[in-house]
Amino acid sequence: MEAEMAAPSWRRRTAVGLLVALVAAGGITACGSNDDSGDGAGAASPATSSTPAQTSPADAGAASGTGVTDYVQYTGGTKGAADASKSKIVIGWTNQQGGPADPSPYATDGAKLAVKYVNEELGGVGGHPIQLASCFTSTTEEQGQSCGQKFANDDGVDVVAVGAMSIGSQPLMASIDGAKPMVYSVAAGASDAQNKNGYILFGDLIRVLPPLATFSKEVLKAKTAAVIYPEAPGLSYAADALTGGLKAAGITYKRVSYPANATDLVAPLSAAGAQTADVVNPVVLPPQCVTVAKALEQSKVTAPVVATPLCLNSNVAKALGDLPQWYYGIASSLTADRSDPAAGAFMAVAAKNGGVEKAADPYYSISFAEILTIVQWMNAIGPDKLSPESIAAKAKAFKGPLALGPPTVQCGEYPTAPAICNDQMKVFKYEGKGVFKPASDWIGPPS
Repeated sequence: MEAEMAAPSWRRRTAVGLLVALVAAGGITACGSNDDSGDGAGAASPATSSTPAQTSPADAGAASGTGVTDYVQYTGGTKGAADASKSKIVIGWTNQQGGPADPSPYATDGAKLAVKYVNEELGGVGGHPIQLASCFTSTTEEQGQSCGQKFANDDGVDVVAVGAMSIGSQPLMASIDGAKPMVYSVAAGASDAQNKNGYILFGDLIRVLPPLATFSKEVLKAKTAAVIYPEAPGLSYAADALTGGLKAAGITYKRVSYPANATDLVAPLSAAGAQTADVVNPVVLPPQCVTVAKALEQSKVTAPVVATPLCLNSNVAKALGDLPQWYYGIASSLTADRSDPAAGAFMAVAAKNGGVEKAADPYYSISFAEILTIVQWMNAIGPDKLSPESIAAKAKAFKGPLALGPPTVQCGEYPTAPAICNDQMKVFKYEGKGVFKPASDWIGPPS
């Protein structure tokens, strides 16, 4: 079955989930021109995951798993409205918005949608309505410190939910200092993964790039890969994660960087061996996607392209007349995937509440899932026994399934990144004209 997306949805930030992680990695200086070849020497190898890789043949049009479709069951709630006469249960909420470079203002809309839905249709938490205590950053790191102090000093807040935040993320975490659990959807801050009382439900860039190598090996049967990336802050770090996955998968690769302002990428593609490689992996930001696509066409490269969703961008589609017909890995359900019952369940809620256009921004849906997951933990604890400690215990024990996410998660799986809960993604083939075809089920990193 094919998934169709209406054209207007491209006007939203479909790639922000991984884009903000790339931006957050900007503190790491990119290397100069680099041509790694053969055995992949010098690449960072990802930690081995206990999650088995799951793939399906690309030409079979693999359907997405059933996922979470019953939100009453998922949250442990009851059908109907919460009791407005009961005291409200407060969830701290923070997001980066109101500035010139917001990763996703729709993250807050997704969290608000979840609150409305829980209160009107899922019985709240043990009958108690829930509400958000919000504090936002926009332009300065100090705003994160202020929000962290606010949450740390508010005895009515037992847990802090984080949206799309890169500015202020580190001082926010430092100010809370582990006193209260912090729950993230996709981590956008460079240090978020090191939060010992943090729970990043959908993962971060470093953990969700290696599964692309699993897909290339198991589904596309690739033995060689061409990796190119611009010399821009953070992107060498991303290329390390991907090439580490390729090395672990036993795929020989050549990795080549190029000046970020380059307008002709035929030479870097040639140096990376794209003409003879089994797969091409561009690790690029949206501005370079057009240049890569044109160079691939000019070079008559026929190998499949496997990329992050960073090129799923309206400006790319406008420049090329449509999006590149590549494979894209995504760390959550794709709301445009009509073969996915989990995506359908969410879209029904979004449609009922006027959020269909917002759903093209992945933070809208994953923030919704983030709040519902916190509600699940709260219902299991009971409204009279809520505390930072009891919520943290439930978060640590959470194994999935994750709403709009994989069937299994493992918080604390990575000793050096204790906040990470997920290292899996799905892969879709873009067929053109808004149509996506599932190419795999959930895939983990190479084992």
